[in-house]
Order: sequence, then C-alpha cells, then structure tokens
Amino acid sequence: MSENNEYIPPKVWTWDSESGGKFASINRPIAGATHDKTLPIGEHLFQLYSLATPNGQKVSIMFEELLELGLTDAEYDAYLINIGEGDQFGSDFVDINPNSKIPALMDHSTTPPTRIFESGAILQYLGEKFDAFIPNDLKAKTECRNWLFWQMGSAPYLGGGFGHFYSYAPSKMQYPIDRFTMETKRQLDVLNRHLSDNEYMAGSEYSIADIAIWPWYGSLVLGDLYDAAEFLDVASYTHVVRWAKQVAARPGVKRGRRVNRTWGPEEEQMAERHTAQDFK
Repeated sequence: MSENNEYIPPKVWTWDSESGGKFASINRPIAGATHDKTLPIGEHLFQLYSLATPNGQKVSIMFEELLELGLTDAEYDAYLINIGEGDQFGSDFVDINPNSKIPALMDHSTTPPTRIFESGAILQYLGEKFDAFIPNDLKAKTECRNWLFWQMGSAPYLGGGFGHFYSYAPSKMQYPIDRFTMETKRQLDVLNRHLSDNEYMAGSEYSIADIAIWPWYGSLVLGDLYDAAEFLDVASYTHVVRWAKQVAARPGVKRGRRVNRTWGPEEEQMAERHTAQDFK
C-alpha cells in the first residue's frame, strides 16, 4: 500500500491464501485434484454432480423439464458436491471437469461414458440428445443460442462481480460495487427490452436459453439472489419480472431448483435426487 492507501500492484503477483472473503479457503490459482475421492454412481444412465447454485440449477431444471415432457430416458441421479468443503477438487470430479466447477455430468448411455462440463454445454447436449427445448426453426434456434451464449458471457459480471463484492467480499468497497451494479443493471435493461417484445428468450417458445438465464436473472428479480432486489430496484424491470414469474410457475422449474439444495426452508431442500418419489 502507498501512503494514501492506494493499492499498488507488485511486479509479480503472489498468492495470499489468507486474503479473506467467503470462499478464500477454496480459491486457488492452480488447477488439478487436491485429494483422491471416488464419486458415487447410481442406477440411472445420467449421473449429475452438482450444487443448487444458479449454474447448478440450470441442469437439474433441464432434467425435470425433460421428465415433465414424459421423456423417461432422462431419469437421473443427482449427487451433492459441497464446494465449501472442496468436493470439486476430488480426483473423480476433476476427471469429469478439469475446471473444478459444478455442474458436471456423466452420460452412461454411451460407450465409453461421455463427460459433459460447463452448464451451457450440458444444456445443449441434453437438448440435442432429446430433441427438446431447442427450436427447430433456424431463426429461432439461432436466437436461442444467441441468448444462451449471452448468459454464459454475462453471468460472471453478475455472480463473480456484483454478487461477490456486494455479498461475499470481506469488506464493502464502493468502486467495485458501483462498477458491477452498473453492469448488472445494464444487463437487466438488455433483458427487459428484449422481453417487452418476446414471451420467452427465443420468441414464443420456451427453450434452453430461458433455462440458462432464469436461475440467475429470474432469481435476482424475484428476490432470491444476493438479497439485492431493493438495492437494484428490480421491480422497475417489469418485463423481466413477468417472465421470471412465468418460468418460476413451471412444475419442472419448481422441482429442479430444489435438487442439491441444502439451505433455505426445509421443504425446498433436497441434498440428493434419485427418483421422482424424492419430491413427495
């Protein structure tokens, strides 16, 4: 630090493992496994290893939406990955996702089994495998993918930017909060303008774009993310709120958001999911 407390970056950055913040104990500048850990494998062809963060919810919602269509081949087992305890750095998990992020999926219907990581890639994989929630019309399909990739590129500003500095940083700092609040509100305005003319993200058809975006921005405007609804004045984004409520009412979404959840009201929690009976 300088005399006026302005941070001066060193010539070569070194890792300070005691830097603080909610996730300081698991954040590190290197990849790879930290310990050997065998992941369980259930009876279904699809094995999901996840946590009900917004990224994790995307995939469990997708599975429940497929099952809601009567596609019984989409039955799956969902096992909890506790990122606060470093489960994502176990050897089996890293074999599935070398980036050590949830969610991670194994498809045992192929020989050898297929690994799929990154939530957007998993949504595309399942949508193509089951021919569902990806529009057939080329224009609508392209619009679906436009918004899917928009979400993948935008959410880090919401989660790693706004969410981190507003909710998780060891101390409140005006500059990063102002910077990422401005960007989050700009993104909400992008969505609001689009949804003023469209029922869903790809037009009139519900798609993987909605499934990708809702756990982040839908949860945000419904008051379920970062406790920041009033701070961001989310009620002013009326078209996003309308869409968020519409998606939230879907049975598959109601079930999917509970999978691998271990916090909140007890009736909304489900650490593991193996059959539809688990919801009863």
